[in-house]
Amino acid sequence: MEQVLTLVCKLNPTPKQVEEIELVLKAFADACNYANQKVKPQIISKTTIQNMVYNEIRALFGLSANLAVRTCARVGANRKTAKQKHKQVLTFKPASADYDARIFSFREKDWTVSLTLMNGREHIKIDAGNYQRGKLKGRKPTSAQLCKHRDGNYYIHIQIKDEPPTPIKSTPLASTGGTPATQWLSNVIGVDFGRRDIAVISNGDKWDGKQINYVRDKFSRVRASFQKKATKGTRSSRRRARQILKRLSGKERRFQQWLNHNISKSIIQDALKNNTVVAIEDLAGIRERTNQKPRNKTERRRSNSWSFYQLRSFLEYKGIQFGIEVITVPPAWTSQTCHQCLHIGLRSDKRFKCPNETCSWSGDADLNGAKNIAAIGAVFVNQPRGSNCLCCELSTDSSGLLKAHTVTASGQCR
Repeated sequence: MEQVLTLVCKLNPTPKQVEEIELVLKAFADACNYANQKVKPQIISKTTIQNMVYNEIRALFGLSANLAVRTCARVGANRKTAKQKHKQVLTFKPASADYDARIFSFREKDWTVSLTLMNGREHIKIDAGNYQRGKLKGRKPTSAQLCKHRDGNYYIHIQIKDEPPTPIKSTPLASTGGTPATQWLSNVIGVDFGRRDIAVISNGDKWDGKQINYVRDKFSRVRASFQKKATKGTRSSRRRARQILKRLSGKERRFQQWLNHNISKSIIQDALKNNTVVAIEDLAGIRERTNQKPRNKTERRRSNSWSFYQLRSFLEYKGIQFGIEVITVPPAWTSQTCHQCLHIGLRSDKRFKCPNETCSWSGDADLNGAKNIAAIGAVFVNQPRGSNCLCCELSTDSSGLLKAHTVTASGQCR
C-alpha cells in the first residue's frame, strides 16, 4: 500500500514569472471548462475525454502536451467524485494546475522547482521551512500541483510517495470471565468523537472542546462586526475593515487544523506505545442528518464547523504512517448502551446511568461510548479462526475514508 504525503511550499516568483503563472492557471481552467462543456456529462473516463478533445485543447489554449493531458484527467476525476455525490461539475476556477514528471521537477541543489509554463520552462525559487527541507532532502518527486491561494500568493503542492510500514498486529488480552462485554478482549482502544469533548479514548484520556468553541464563537463575532463595517461607514473605515478581514482569514481554520494534528498524533503515539488497534466511529453523513433538525442559527453554525472529518482523516493517515491499524465501526447505540452489561441505559447530557440493578454503572457518557466502540472493534480484530468464522475486510468509501464494518443477519461481516 502506497502513501502519498503532500508538502506545501511557497513560491517566490519574479514579476515575469508571475505573469506566466497567471497565464497557465487561466489556460488550464479554460481548457477544463471547454472539455467539461464539449464532452457529455455521463462520461467520466479521462482516456475517453482525452481522445475527444485533446487536439482542440492544444490548438485553442496553447497548453503543452502534458498539461493538456492533465486537464482531461482533472475533468474526469472531478466528474467521478461528483457522480458519487449525485452532483454535476459546473465550472473550474483558475486556482490550480496539475503537473507530472515530464513538466515538473524539484532541484535540491538550489531549492527551485522547474515548471512548464505557457512560454517554456521556468525555474522558480521555493521558500521551504525545516519540515519541508527534511522531507524533500534526497527525494525526486514526480507530481505536483501549482496553486494560487486565497492570500494571493503562489504555492507548489509536491506529492511524495512512501511505502508505509507493515501494520503492527495487536496483542490479544486474555480474559478471565466477567461481564458479557469483557468475555473476549483485544488490545483495542476506542475513540468517541464529540463537540463538548472533541475526542474521548476508552482508556480515560480526553480533549476538552471548550477552547475551540470559544475560538469559533470569538471569530464569528469579530467577522460579523467587521463585515458590517466593511459595507457601511466612510471609505477609509471600509477599506480598513476589509484589510482586517483579510488578515483574520484562515486563522480559525489553522487553529483547528493544529489542534486536530495534536489530538491525532497523541492517539496514534499512545496506540504505538501500547501496541494497540484504534477503533473510531463512522460519522459519515452526520452533518446532513443533524441539519434536518430544528435548531437556532448559533447551534447550526457550531455543528457545521465541527471538523470531525479532518480529525478522522488525520488519524487514518498517521495510522498508516506509523503502522497502526485504524478501523471504523457503526456508531449506532454506542452512546446508549452500557459497556459493562450491554443494557440500554439513560443518558442525560454528559452523564450515563445503567438501569440494570445488577450493574448500575454510571459515569461519563462519552467514556461509555468509547468503551463500546473499543468492544465492537475488538470483535473485528479478534476474529475466531476455523469454520463459520466472523470475517471482514477493510474498504473505503467515495471520500477515501475507511468504511465502517457491518454485520449481516447471517452473522457475517461486510
